[in-house]
Amino acid sequence: MLNGLKNAFRVKELRDKILFTIAMLVAYRIGAHVPVPGVPVQGMLGLFGGDDSVAAGAMALLNLFSGGALSYVSVFSLGIMPYITSSIILQMLQSVVPSLHELAREGEVGQTKITQYSRYLTLALAILNSIGYLFLFKSFGINFNGAGAPEIIFDIMIVGTLTAGAMLIMWIGELITQRGIGNGMSLIIFANIMAGLPQAIISSMQGGATGVIITVVIFVVILLVIPLIVFIERGQRRIPVQFAKRVVGRRLMGGQSTYLPIKVNTAGVVPIIFASALLYFPAQLAVFFPGIDWVQAVAGALSSGWLNWILNVVLIVFFAYFYTSMVFNPDDTADNLKKQGGFIPGVRPGKATAAYIKNALNKITLPSAIFLAVIAIVPSIVFSFTNNQLIQSFGGTSILIMVGVVLDTIAKVESQLKMYDYDGFFM
Repeated sequence: MLNGLKNAFRVKELRDKILFTIAMLVAYRIGAHVPVPGVPVQGMLGLFGGDDSVAAGAMALLNLFSGGALSYVSVFSLGIMPYITSSIILQMLQSVVPSLHELAREGEVGQTKITQYSRYLTLALAILNSIGYLFLFKSFGINFNGAGAPEIIFDIMIVGTLTAGAMLIMWIGELITQRGIGNGMSLIIFANIMAGLPQAIISSMQGGATGVIITVVIFVVILLVIPLIVFIERGQRRIPVQFAKRVVGRRLMGGQSTYLPIKVNTAGVVPIIFASALLYFPAQLAVFFPGIDWVQAVAGALSSGWLNWILNVVLIVFFAYFYTSMVFNPDDTADNLKKQGGFIPGVRPGKATAAYIKNALNKITLPSAIFLAVIAIVPSIVFSFTNNQLIQSFGGTSILIMVGVVLDTIAKVESQLKMYDYDGFFM
């Protein structure tokens, strides 16, 4: 591991990408502590503690997903969720809107256009969320005026600042993806989880020896679960492939045997992120109607409790299949094998091969999706009985996202190292 890290910093191009990624994440965390102008921060801090109302519970959930930025009423209070929500909407629309589906198949040009649509949708969602937060803050009796200026001026300034912060987060994420190492959106979520970890540990250890023992037990369980997650993430279903012999010029080509690797968890942590974003969305909508009890009740039920657990399982399984079908097309794979003279022993080329691959994909997607759901739900159930903040902040979903992001980032660094004939982290 240390040799791999040392090799990564020997290559100037790779070193610059790593340092750029770190600099962007540091800038993001600094921005998470810069308050919005005109907001009474001390008055806002009371909204995140000591209140058991449904609205306060929704605020705690929103604060968790923003990495604590909402508790500081910072310019990054909206977090990465508007961008994630817009990505979910556009990816789902690609399967039902023919024009978007055609754009997705046009390669880089089409993807650029879809990214542009995603940015516009992120802007619209950020404006709506900013207005919702403004209404919610006012419902708690927070006044946003001062220096004799009209209140409307402060309202516009707060909405504009929160919207600009969300768009800046989106820009930082895209910059990390393009010029850094790893997926920018995933790394920002990773940074949010890590930011809340120290406070969660301190809160868990309060209560004397009992709190310390509980904290140690939680970390032991986490250390036991991480290897299992890595095993599932690295697992593959290898389908044997045989290439027919063919004559190219005066040379005899082909005839070798290989395999088609299919990841057990093809969708990665995306189902977890998408499911969390959708269940988080009602809490976003609830901020528009702070005085309507039934709206708050629905948001509270979807944010925690047995209904949240059931929907989480259903959504994780659904998005596991949905995203797998988006990133792995059995028909295209079968067509490429046929063009290259490859075939699966005992299976006819073409449609039969596509059906065989699809069947194998479905068989391994279901257990991996159930595994993701169990890891995500069990800590939430335990938290409902223990009320331990460490379990909430560093539960199954957080561990899955963190392990997945780390593995994905390490894989990208290793691929870069191999271009320069260096050993990777696991060599």
